[in-house]
Amino acid sequence: MPSVSVENLNHRFALPDNLTFRELDNGFIFADIENNSASATVFIHGAHITSYVPKGEEPIIFLSSQSLFEPGKAIRGGIPISWPWFADHPTDKTKPAHGFARTSQWEVRGARHLSADETQITLGLVDNKETRNLWDYSFDLEIAISVGKELNAELTMTNTDNEEYEITSAFHTYYHVSDVNNVRIHGLDNTSYIDKVDQFSKKIQDGPVIIAGETDRIYLDTKKDCVIDDANLNRKIQIRKTGSNSTVVWNPWRSKAREMKDLGNEDYTKFVCVEATNAGTDIRTLAPGGKHLLGLNISIKNHEIK
Repeated sequence: MPSVSVENLNHRFALPDNLTFRELDNGFIFADIENNSASATVFIHGAHITSYVPKGEEPIIFLSSQSLFEPGKAIRGGIPISWPWFADHPTDKTKPAHGFARTSQWEVRGARHLSADETQITLGLVDNKETRNLWDYSFDLEIAISVGKELNAELTMTNTDNEEYEITSAFHTYYHVSDVNNVRIHGLDNTSYIDKVDQFSKKIQDGPVIIAGETDRIYLDTKKDCVIDDANLNRKIQIRKTGSNSTVVWNPWRSKAREMKDLGNEDYTKFVCVEATNAGTDIRTLAPGGKHLLGLNISIKNHEIK
């Protein structure tokens, strides 16, 4: 894909006092967003949100200090986009896990003030030689990210090919927590799930989700909001979604975390992934010209008075 410069992006899309494009030493470009309500960072690589901090709050998003900002590699933490398949490719395990959207160079399509309290950036990705080598279809992806008192992300998937195809996808969000041992995840009680850690057996959730070991679950047939209750930080992160009938909860725990070169040995205690997905049985078929929108909304519920 053609290269793009920070100077050109700032000339075309910068918003004075709200949105500026900057560059890491290795050439990775990101949008630095700040308004009256919040700040955020969005990388062009993967259309990847790596930071979201409402005013007066602890960071909502976890980003590994060991993350590899390298071409062809996913950023560890933040909100990676899984597309056009979630987890392993359904028929070819040699293809990259979670597809190619999270490792592709996206293009900036627009930036605007929604208000003094909310800023939006829009990025897009279309098929190219690299994506065709992995998945031989035409498509248009567009993500609109709105940063304010709440974080909104809407991923619109359009089939621009002449034949239909199936996709699975996810906002693979890493939420920053004080200690994963002490959080409770509400909203999935009495929901059936596939336990990938226990030979893909099917189970029913009983009460809130508690992370006490390696966790990799696909909750099925659920559109419900989830809430991460973090008593140590005295906050509740509310997660709403649209276009999703499945939710994934993931944490690698100690041994797997130590196998990941882009994650600190104890970092697993500082995050939990609660993902708005089209996964498991939640497979979407896009006819030629068809669209699907996967939406994510993140907000802080009222703090409890102690």
